[in-house]
Amino acid sequence: MEQIGKLLMTIGLTMLAFGALLWMGGKIPGIGRLPGDILIKRGNFTFYFPLATSILLSIILSLILALLRRR
Repeated sequence: MEQIGKLLMTIGLTMLAFGALLWMGGKIPGIGRLPGDILIKRGNFTFYFPLATSILLSIILSLILALLRRR
């Protein structure tokens, strides 16, 4: 039961951090406007794919999860 409790706490904290990032994502300078993000505007059509932002967030989350696994 102790392992399940730790797992649920880790999942909950990860979801909390991800939710806070999504909530405040537009207020953090630079996030979502990195070089490498794809933005195509043609007439009334806009396509945006945050490629560089996704890679950066993936690296950050991987480092955080690696640190949590060591404990």
